[in-house]
Amino acid sequence: MEPSSRNQDSEPATELQVRAVPGLAGIAAADWDACATSPETLSGGDETYNPFVSHAFLSALEESGCVSRKTGWLPLHVTVERGGRLIGAAPCYLKSHSQGEYVFDQGWADAFERAGGAYYPKLQVSVPFTPVTGPRFLIAPGEEPDAAASAIVAGLRALRAETEASSIHVTFMQKREWAQAGALGLLQRIDQQFHWENRGYPNFDGFLADLASRKRKAIKRERREALASGITIEHVTGNGITETHWDAFFEFYTDTGARKWGRPYLNRKFFRLIGERMAERILLVMARRDGRLIAGAINFIGDVALYGRNWGCIEDHPFLHFEVCYYQAIEFALARGLKRVEAGAQGEHKLARGYRPVAMHSAHDIADPHLRRAVADYLERERGYVRAAIDEYETMTPFRCADGAA
Repeated sequence: MEPSSRNQDSEPATELQVRAVPGLAGIAAADWDACATSPETLSGGDETYNPFVSHAFLSALEESGCVSRKTGWLPLHVTVERGGRLIGAAPCYLKSHSQGEYVFDQGWADAFERAGGAYYPKLQVSVPFTPVTGPRFLIAPGEEPDAAASAIVAGLRALRAETEASSIHVTFMQKREWAQAGALGLLQRIDQQFHWENRGYPNFDGFLADLASRKRKAIKRERREALASGITIEHVTGNGITETHWDAFFEFYTDTGARKWGRPYLNRKFFRLIGERMAERILLVMARRDGRLIAGAINFIGDVALYGRNWGCIEDHPFLHFEVCYYQAIEFALARGLKRVEAGAQGEHKLARGYRPVAMHSAHDIADPHLRRAVADYLERERGYVRAAIDEYETMTPFRCADGAA
């Protein structure tokens, strides 16, 4: 990478040092978190704390070995410093595949490689295995956001050249960052997820009252049947989470993960580390039958939102997944006064359970001009399709205002 660039707006000129740091162990947690939680970083959304860009979460991925050269996620975090002070950063990884990202570019890779190009390695600016919107350009308090973002993107492009990567991919970014990236010449992409919004409901029954009658009845039936086999639900957070809980949850996660994608991305050490470092930001929703834990979901607690992440079970029961992952998350969010629940990627079935379509944003910078033109054309058409899909999904929500039902 180029070692430095000059800040043209200050007199005398101050050197900006741009580096690629091979792991968060090389960045002080206080400095990283100051950038991750600054108003300048978070002004692109309503959240005031995003657990996934915290030093605790990202370093746990590294220390556990979930992200490493061996797994195809080599940490190369881009930092911008002035006078030895961290003023900007981006969580960045040199990747040898496209797994664990949830923004799909395998078709681009296949087309480029059939044409004789080398798509991998590529640079991925994201939180590994985590399809959750959050800041990707971390900016220190008091810094000018556009200038800092420009320095970060310049650093990413220099790193792309140095590593001979084909491209840069910034995924699940805030909309303000998406606009910054577009202004800096990155290609813009949108996708969609389903989120639940708290409209000031006093409790779960208040939420149900906002639904059409038949949808209300369907959810009540699902909740009854989910617990019909004598299943009980418990919420565990903070100091209440024990190694027994983690052992049980990891069994659920690995069993379900192995069936879904062959090999789970996260290992037992990762869960131990986040349990030690950020338990107050973790909610485990656990299902028990005959005294035995049989299913569970892990959620992370922001200041504004609850983020549902992984689920698993060792017994199959009708509607138990909906109860543990969706309805219990809504109840917890209501009890905490949170504004929304984000329940992960994909899942049209979430619509019937009160979750609404929301646009997701990513940006892509491709070095080869021929591939760039082809991808730019594809993304222009894709954006139209996604926006039309979001509009269509809005007509399918279960709320009374959507269908006029009582």
